[in-house]
Amino acid sequence: MSTDYLKVVYNEERTPKTSYPAKLAGYLSGRFSLKKNGTLLEVGCGRGDFLLAFKNLGFRCSGIDKELDTALSSQVELKKTNLESERFPFEDNTFDVVYHKSVIEHFYSAAHLMKETYRVLKPGGKVVVLTPDWVSQMKVFYEDPTHCRPYDTTSLADTFAMHGFKNVHAEKFHQLPVAWKFPPIKGIAAFLRIFFSTPAARAFSRFTGIKFFRWAVELMVLGVAEK
Repeated sequence: MSTDYLKVVYNEERTPKTSYPAKLAGYLSGRFSLKKNGTLLEVGCGRGDFLLAFKNLGFRCSGIDKELDTALSSQVELKKTNLESERFPFEDNTFDVVYHKSVIEHFYSAAHLMKETYRVLKPGGKVVVLTPDWVSQMKVFYEDPTHCRPYDTTSLADTFAMHGFKNVHAEKFHQLPVAWKFPPIKGIAAFLRIFFSTPAARAFSRFTGIKFFRWAVELMVLGVAEK
């Protein structure tokens, strides 16, 4: 029996590779004026989909995680690190951007993670965090047996503030590229959330083959802050 998280949760049959990482990286870079050609660290980079997406935008990328896809080592800098307890293997003030997606919820306490994130960021550098939205995902949050602590917009914003970050912003985030281009789509998504829970929206998307229903209901929390 495999105990490898990447092989179990992120195998390509269960979680196939898509164009979504490239779309999200491009959206975040533009919306938050992330420094292109700057240095970017992805914490919890896993199989590296987002690392490669940011690299293709011109960032000089590094990634750390407890489990790594070593096939990526020829394209980006990778360092194996226990994110919960080990010092990140970089000097102070190294990165223009630190990016976490679906990482912070895997720890009972975010103290070490956020302390190290702050340390390796350059002054004025930005941290970008995405984590499952507890309000919309409470019925499915613990489907992942490694999930520990859920967040909403308030708790993520307060986590940033308690660790010294400034210009903190947190919002509910739709994983729907069409909603990034056409914000009124979010109104349709809000209407659907009146009638669908996340499990029901997933089931309806499987039945109809229309992914919009799932991602209109199943939200993330997006947080951005500066050192």
